[in-house]
Amino acid sequence: MQPGDQPDMSQLLQQAQQMQQQLMAAQAEIAATEVTGSAGNGLVVATVTGSGEVTGITIDPKVVDPEDVETLQDLIVGALADASRAAGEVASQKLGPLAGLGGGGMPGLPGF
Repeated sequence: MQPGDQPDMSQLLQQAQQMQQQLMAAQAEIAATEVTGSAGNGLVVATVTGSGEVTGITIDPKVVDPEDVETLQDLIVGALADASRAAGEVASQKLGPLAGLGGGGMPGLPGF
């Protein structure tokens, strides 16, 4: 394209639609991916989807102490935080260059 020439709008729209389809496919793949996080050297393991939905918690019976519920609570929070971090990494890897388009659309192109 030469300076001063108008961009080919149909080509731009086609590229935008392709990017939107790639983004939607990546988001679906992320949502279907399960990741785990752990705390206390694996005493508590949390499983979450790439979209952040908690699908499971595994607690080693050794850590269950009725006299010390706070430690168990801390381990659960730690495992969930670790799983959330892992889900974020999966999203970054799967989206790659499309990461900046999620939710905000394409700057300058309304509706995308």
